[in-house]
Amino acid sequence: MKLEYGVRIDRLSEADGGGYLATVPELPGCMSDGATPEEALKNVQEAIASWIESAKEWKQHVPEPAPPLARAG
Repeated sequence: MKLEYGVRIDRLSEADGGGYLATVPELPGCMSDGATPEEALKNVQEAIASWIESAKEWKQHVPEPAPPLARAG
């Protein structure tokens, strides 16, 4: 799957179980985690597909991915 949405990856504290959290700011509530940044990124791609599928099923608006330059900052 081609990654079109911007993803933010943050390290989780040991108190939160460690690993990494990947969130998609353009898709509220869309997130996943993994033991490594690469694993979190792979997992969030599956979460993006599920988020979009669910939004369509519920007839909710699916935001278009922002252009790459709009994500910087």
